Amino acid sequence: MSPRRARRLAPVAVLAAPLLAAAPAGAEDLPLDAIDVAGGRNREVAAPGLNLATPARSGSRLGLTPLETPASLDVISGETIRARGQNTVEEAVTQNAVGITSVAAPGNGNLSFASRGFVGPSSVQQLYDGTRLYVGVGTVTFPFDTWSAERIEVLRGPASVLYGEGAIGGIINVVPKKPVFTALGEARAAIGSDGVARLALDSGGPVGEDLAYRINLSGNRADGWVKPDGDFRNLALSAAMTWQVTPDLSVTLSHDLGYNEPTRYWGSPLVGNRVPDRLRFINYNIRDSQIAWFDNWTQLRTEWNPSADITVRNTAYRLSTERHWRDVEQYTYQPATGLIGRSDYIEILHHEEQIGNRLDATLRSSLFGFKTTTVVGFDVNYIAFRRDSNAPFGGESTVDPFNPVPGTFINVAGTRTDIVSRTRQASVFAENRLELSPQLALVTGVRYDAPTVAVSRPLAGSRFEKTFDSTSFRVGAVYTPVPDFALYAQYATAADPLGSLITTSVPQAQFQLATGEQVEAGAKGLFDGGRGEWTVAAYHIAKDNLLSPIPDRPTEVAQVGSQSSRGVEVALAYQLSDAWRIEANTALLRARYDSFSQNTDAGLVSFAGKVPVDVPQRVTNVWLSYAFAPGWVARLGVNDVGPVFSDFANTVKRPAYTLVNATLDWQVTPTSRLSLRGYNLTDQIYAVSGNTNSWLLGRPRSVELAYHVVF
Repeated sequence: MSPRRARRLAPVAVLAAPLLAAAPAGAEDLPLDAIDVAGGRNREVAAPGLNLATPARSGSRLGLTPLETPASLDVISGETIRARGQNTVEEAVTQNAVGITSVAAPGNGNLSFASRGFVGPSSVQQLYDGTRLYVGVGTVTFPFDTWSAERIEVLRGPASVLYGEGAIGGIINVVPKKPVFTALGEARAAIGSDGVARLALDSGGPVGEDLAYRINLSGNRADGWVKPDGDFRNLALSAAMTWQVTPDLSVTLSHDLGYNEPTRYWGSPLVGNRVPDRLRFINYNIRDSQIAWFDNWTQLRTEWNPSADITVRNTAYRLSTERHWRDVEQYTYQPATGLIGRSDYIEILHHEEQIGNRLDATLRSSLFGFKTTTVVGFDVNYIAFRRDSNAPFGGESTVDPFNPVPGTFINVAGTRTDIVSRTRQASVFAENRLELSPQLALVTGVRYDAPTVAVSRPLAGSRFEKTFDSTSFRVGAVYTPVPDFALYAQYATAADPLGSLITTSVPQAQFQLATGEQVEAGAKGLFDGGRGEWTVAAYHIAKDNLLSPIPDRPTEVAQVGSQSSRGVEVALAYQLSDAWRIEANTALLRARYDSFSQNTDAGLVSFAGKVPVDVPQRVTNVWLSYAFAPGWVARLGVNDVGPVFSDFANTVKRPAYTLVNATLDWQVTPTSRLSLRGYNLTDQIYAVSGNTNSWLLGRPRSVELAYHVVF
């Protein structure tokens, strides 16, 4: 064993701290929330599996279950996520949801995803507790930790009818734990290779007869697997208080905080078409690099049920975000000298505030003798954003590939304010479910969105203000010929910004939003008395009005580009026996640019027929668990991702990879568990994201030991 590998594995031999969680003997993957402890616990949570019969609000505001929703919706329970050792939102989504892959990098906040052939936060929207996070310059940094998540819901396919522009590929909604009126407590501690250390606490319960609280606190740190400066640390706090004013009226005030200093690693340079093993653990960033993100989210939620047929909800919220990057971000191997060229010395600061309110009312009634449920509401937001940077990001240096001298930051232009934007957004929406018979229901929805964006660029002396309005709708039908089996079909439209909406560039402001439409059909069901669940979906999505150069005037652009994707997705969850359980899903797609060109050194080049950048054509997840003895559970997970291209011409390919993860749990007492976790057990070198010069690699083989207790 190499000294470096020995150092990475050494912390695992230390068993001094209490550490993580899993299921009781004979009930693999049963959430810890379901364990009976002193005082009792009775809160309702999502279960292991596909949760087809669990009400969810991400695919509809009507409170439908996935079985009743004419769309593809994953509901991943928080306890399943934590039992599988998935500490980040990125891991939880990509290793559990169907067909979702990560293109994480420090520049996008390590939270950027691809779904159904569409990539990035302007096409795969991210929400917290049902509220969208407006994206500045392609970056989302909150939430990142899964400890406080009750569940994560993933809607695949266009969601503009629910959440506005920027969701043609789908949405990812992290739903936090809520206050409860039954006392509970959980704690976790963990240590692992590369100096990993984790601590977490969850506490909740009543405060008198009408008040309940919930507090979740988690912190993580590590020395990191790249050297030097590969360390990271973060802290997440979620606190909420519910006041049950009357039996029909409740008010919940919550505050969430996230502080994150991620690994200051921007990738490893390619030599030829790969990253040599000798360069895998070397960080080429500067000595005084810095990355820090600080997010605060405050929310006041009110729910009123004046009768059994009427529900009124109002959510007021404020998000503030502060971000700072100071790095050298591009690394290129130079064959002539054998050195690594470094460029793009970048300093950027984001200052963002989002203030908004959403009000909706649900009415349950009948129409010509048919049961019907209708939701109507409005959404308003104000977003203030400022970016300070040292654009145009000059500075260059070269370093030895094996013994780099980090050096310090080179700030050629100086850091100044270069983007100031103000966005005022207002929308109205409506959704309806009409039961034509006990077996057939129609689900329809419409939304009109009118964000007005004002952007000034002081350094360029330019400014514009424009309203990017859009109308989206969905028409779907669900047919249930027998209980626990549903056939569905839907047609939906969507709108996507040409970049990040609130930081739209001056050239982009000349055009309207890109538009898209999807046709989807599928089937879902439960079998074997609910021990098994399955889904099948087929879809076709077309996105139009992409910016593309005009052939006879290559310095000008027109809104004539288009891309499309079509695919099939399958998911299965089955409790094979009291000891064995399997959960698996796969997504196969064909994504293409249909009409798209770019200016290159060789002139105007058409990329029609090429695969979009960062889009794999296959994704498969499998989790197999085995309760092989009383108090013992083993899990094995496989995450297989097909190859992707880093350039429009499809000449630079990042290879496919298969990650193998595993956990071994021992139920020490009825309320505590010891867990050993292994990640990337085959120690595969793989790229999470990258460009034509370098790959940002995923972590190597690593292990953690954790102890989890409920009280």
